[in-house]
Amino acid sequence: MDEKKELTLEENFKELQETVSLLEREGITLEEAFQAYSKGMELLKVCNEQVDRVEKQVLKLQADGTTTPLKAEE
Repeated sequence: MDEKKELTLEENFKELQETVSLLEREGITLEEAFQAYSKGMELLKVCNEQVDRVEKQVLKLQADGTTTPLKAEE
């Protein structure tokens, strides 16, 4: 199975906004709403993980203003 390419934070936010718009639409069925909600929650989780990675990099700034790349397990 092909691995899905990780989207950028901006791409994930755009997809999340589209999902919210779908949920706000009149006439959406309960099943569609549930699927959109589930997708939105997953997107929110991914966005939070991406923001956390950036925050950790900012916190890891060196005294001279340079950053040290984080390893995946940090």
